Amino acid sequence: MPEKLQSRFKHAPKIIILFTVLLDSLGIGFILPVLPYYVKTFGLPDIVVSSLFVVFSIFAFFSAPLLGMISDRKGRRPVLLISLFSSVVGWIIFAFSQTAFGLFLGRIIDGAAAGNISTAQNYLVDISKDQKDLTRNLGLVGAIFGLGFIIGPLLGGFLFEIDKKLPFLIVGLMALFNTILAYLFLPETNHHKNTSPVSFNPFLPIVRTFRNKKILPLYLAWLFFGIAATLSQTILGLYIKKLFSWQVLTAGFLMTLIGVIIFMNQAFLIHKVWLRYFKESSLLISMIVPFALGYFLMAVPFKGVFVLGLIIAAFAYSTLRIVTNSQIIGLCEKEEQGEVMGVLASLISLSFILGPILGGSTLEVSLGLPFILTGILLSITFIFVFKTYKKITPRQHTHVENESVKI
Repeated sequence: MPEKLQSRFKHAPKIIILFTVLLDSLGIGFILPVLPYYVKTFGLPDIVVSSLFVVFSIFAFFSAPLLGMISDRKGRRPVLLISLFSSVVGWIIFAFSQTAFGLFLGRIIDGAAAGNISTAQNYLVDISKDQKDLTRNLGLVGAIFGLGFIIGPLLGGFLFEIDKKLPFLIVGLMALFNTILAYLFLPETNHHKNTSPVSFNPFLPIVRTFRNKKILPLYLAWLFFGIAATLSQTILGLYIKKLFSWQVLTAGFLMTLIGVIIFMNQAFLIHKVWLRYFKESSLLISMIVPFALGYFLMAVPFKGVFVLGLIIAAFAYSTLRIVTNSQIIGLCEKEEQGEVMGVLASLISLSFILGPILGGSTLEVSLGLPFILTGILLSITFIFVFKTYKKITPRQHTHVENESVKI
């Protein structure tokens, strides 16, 4: 029985949750470098590549808050199992499809139940002992996600050379393995279930969350941070090629460098430096300034200045994601935690739509314009967050911990 296995493997839940995060980041890392070449084997135009990303993001935008709301009412475990299994189905269909319809269907299925990351984060929040432990756990999630971005593109390209379908098939099989592990070893951690009825109106969780005026600036900041990150990721290769004549290998090196920075910052520096010497609210304010500065530097047409700006922005963003996430969770009610995390995931999906549009359209006007506008956007974010940060006093969570889930 699963209960007996759980008692023998008390560290299994946290490991499985982190493996879930790694799986999602590997999926993204696998698909980024090889998708254009894979789509070409179908004889499809380039617009299909971006459309596959957009269709996933659209469905994830609507599904993540609903899945979060359901996890508040029915539990984290069933939602995570459904999300993981949908990834299995989505990736397998994608790998074996022979038409464009099959490619889109695979991404739609995966996006329609895209609750892996937000539910995994909810799980770690449930087992966190206090606010600092919560932030450390969220830092681990970010670090593992960064690790996936380091090894994903390299491994995906290697597998693609063996067989064009192999990267997507491997991700699907890994998702199946993770689903089995989660079924066997993951206990339920939501002991404060929301008793209100479930609504399947996809807009209701977003509207309800944004009515909370106390933390509305943090939601908007979260969205702007996501737009800034996705904008730079999507235009990076084209920007450095046009401005510096750098080729694909250099772009890959820079993406790997970003992944290493995110991993080191969120795995070690968050715990060893930032949380030791600074309050979360202070970090939230102070890190927006270098984040904006990094984008202004990236607009400067000198190689060294550009790389310096990229490094500064990566450090600031990877810190801001953790502290903003932690602050928002600390301000929400325990019974609404899943819904709030779902909305945060939804806003990230929205940034994956808006970021590339903003970056691509402004890049056509002027090479440095995307980064200048992003720096201005982040400067405005600093102003409205600064006006409200003194009011931020996150509720210290207390958790009723089951012996089987103590780490």
